[in-house]
Amino acid sequence: MRQQHVLVIEDDAALRRAVVDALHFHGYGTWEADDGERGLEMAVKVECDLILLDLVLPGLDGLDILRQVRASRPALPVIILTARGEESERVRGLELGADDYVVKPFGVKELLARVGAVLRRSPERPSDVSKVKVPGGVADLARCEVRFEDGERVELSDREAELLRYLAANPGRTISREEILLRVWRMDPTGLYTRTIDMHVARLRQKLRDAPSDPRIIATVRGRGYMFAEIGPKLCQD
Repeated sequence: MRQQHVLVIEDDAALRRAVVDALHFHGYGTWEADDGERGLEMAVKVECDLILLDLVLPGLDGLDILRQVRASRPALPVIILTARGEESERVRGLELGADDYVVKPFGVKELLARVGAVLRRSPERPSDVSKVKVPGGVADLARCEVRFEDGERVELSDREAELLRYLAANPGRTISREEILLRVWRMDPTGLYTRTIDMHVARLRQKLRDAPSDPRIIATVRGRGYMFAEIGPKLCQD
């Protein structure tokens, strides 16, 4: 199994060393940065599976780093490390696309548990999903199009391609509308009611030739959300 790597962006040398040592002890590889500018440079270049990101950094604020990471590497998981206890700061980080946060001071066991949890639900983080097989063709997500064996080509919008990428990276797992809003739309779903997810799924099914009455690719799990079923048996529908 490939060793997973964590980029630790933290200006407190003692805390950074403690976190890095704990990660090494539990089998992770690490990268380190002690200021915002270096952290951003590494965040967009190095091969890592997760970022631990301090919010208060010299040179560049952690939220600015998070914003730029989300623009350049939308699939990369980020956990915020912050001494700020204010709810507004945590909410802002989550709205910008952070996967989780840990408030300082924190215990090593708690941090490692959160790292493990985020990585377990992040095979998804769909950076490696570029093509998806569909009945009679293939969806090329880099080109935002579906190519069928009969020669037809159907264009996907950027949002449709990202939605399919996220679903396809989580085969067999029910994904709620709230999770899709948070991870694909980058919106806080708290208190939000919208049918936009359902409308995008309906259009995506049409473009994939996935019959709503008998979906073989994107199944509806009644009352819970959607599941990418690849080319499989009929699943529960609304």
